[in-house]
Amino acid sequence: MRIISHAKIIQAQADHPDSAHALGQWYRLSKRAVWRDFAEVKECFPAVDKVGDKFVFDVGGNKLRLIAAIHFNTEKVFVRAVMTHKEYDKGGWK
Repeated sequence: MRIISHAKIIQAQADHPDSAHALGQWYRLSKRAVWRDFAEVKECFPAVDKVGDKFVFDVGGNKLRLIAAIHFNTEKVFVRAVMTHKEYDKGGWK
């Protein structure tokens, strides 16, 4: 998959150094993957949920939420936001 934008991952790693390794691992696994549907995403990341048209990944032992839009037909993953669990619960990302 092509990840857009890697810069958001890098910024999140700087903002959340305790989860930097987990974010890097999410990036590497996602970049190597070729997902055709939600079931294949779930095989790779069991802690992913589909919320509306977005995919919400639990990253770093449930410390962070990575919200992404996945376009299976073009093999692109658009990282929309990386936030703490508390920020996610406020719902401003929807």
